[in-house]
Amino acid sequence: MADVVMPQLGESVTEGTITKWFKQVGEHVAEDETLFEVSTDKVDSEVPSPATGYVAEIKVPEGETVDVGTVLVVLSDQPPSGGSAAPSAEADAPAGAPPAAEPPAPELAVEAAPVPVVAAPPPVTPASAPVAAPAPAPVAAPAPATVAAPGGVLLSPLVRRLVEEHGLDPAGIPGTGVGGRITRDDVLAVIDARAAGGAAGPPVAASVASQAASPVAASAPVSAVSTRGDAELPFSNIRRRTGEHMVMSKSVSPHVITAIEVDYERVERARRAAKDAFKAEEGFSLTYLPFIARATVDALAEFPKMNATVSGDSLLVHGEVDLSIAVDLNFEGLLAPVVKQADSKRMRAIAREISDLADRARTKRLSPDDLAGGTFTLSNSGSYGTLFVAPIINQPQVAIMSTDGIRRRPVVVEIDGTESIAIHSVGVLTLSWDHRAFDGAYAAAFMRRVREIIETRDWSAEL
Repeated sequence: MADVVMPQLGESVTEGTITKWFKQVGEHVAEDETLFEVSTDKVDSEVPSPATGYVAEIKVPEGETVDVGTVLVVLSDQPPSGGSAAPSAEADAPAGAPPAAEPPAPELAVEAAPVPVVAAPPPVTPASAPVAAPAPAPVAAPAPATVAAPGGVLLSPLVRRLVEEHGLDPAGIPGTGVGGRITRDDVLAVIDARAAGGAAGPPVAASVASQAASPVAASAPVSAVSTRGDAELPFSNIRRRTGEHMVMSKSVSPHVITAIEVDYERVERARRAAKDAFKAEEGFSLTYLPFIARATVDALAEFPKMNATVSGDSLLVHGEVDLSIAVDLNFEGLLAPVVKQADSKRMRAIAREISDLADRARTKRLSPDDLAGGTFTLSNSGSYGTLFVAPIINQPQVAIMSTDGIRRRPVVVEIDGTESIAIHSVGVLTLSWDHRAFDGAYAAAFMRRVREIIETRDWSAEL
């Protein structure tokens, strides 16, 4: 017999929610075969079995949130005789508990987000970008699994954050967890009841200190009026976390937008000449994104305040560029996996890592470390032909750049001192930046430098 426990999926992760069991009681599972899917504040991951055996008992049903180290399933060397069916979330959930959340769809459309998943939740990456979950903030030191709230109620870090953000009183929330502990679903049930205009949730914490604890404490949501033909679609876990992070970012950072038009003709010629050989060698298509990423990394070396995060009353300027790339999760949320030390890599290496991260995001094989530590984010909406997108900053970073649609347009060019009209590939880059970190002239100069690199570099030599 072997016990399989909730894994530590990241240094600061203290709990996880079982979103799907791939094996049921009585079924055989091989070592390294996917056993279950777990959702944490950082990432949704498919977890392989640590051993070969038969599922003897599933102790935690789908939809339940438990601490790291909790026994989830028992494996046996022999098939159980007359084994019972695996417990379901409906059968095991206490009366009145909310139904288990549906796991995010496994297929993801890439290029852009998100979320990132990120100082607060995973980041999920910029709401407007079709990718990613914003990238999470650098991983913090391990936090205790539970924290005592006023009145002695034990709360996990995730539950405590939700309670503070929505101004709830923990003493008024009935707990359905082990020993009466308040779970994430208990808090979300109260929040959903408010949003639906149902029974009033627990009383709002009275003290001003409790309200001030969260910079994004939301006002009471306005109830929508349902009409015939409407369909109510509950938010998934990743959708909730993306939304929470975006609201927090807008409340924390004074967002400013700077946009610039870029002539990609040099990039287009190099890309067109090399794309067939590149795909044959690398196994994936050569898009504009690696060119833009390479130019951005080089420009960040000249404008180091862009490659920074806010730390209290200080600006922490990073010595390396860890480039977050926003990825869309099939329009359900955003993640922003990170190309680590992108400033030490040439364009082909950056392109390989972007492709690898996107592929692992699609198959839910990203680890929390893949989402941690980003210092600057790229959000790519260009595949949808956008003119320009104003993305939301991936906290605690100070800037995020959207790469938008590139199309053939007439431009004025100078040949031998004479101006004429030519058809070039042109697009817009849009930077959202935090006005606490620097001013408009710095942002504009950075964007001008990115444009200069894209328009003047010998990209054929780079390839």
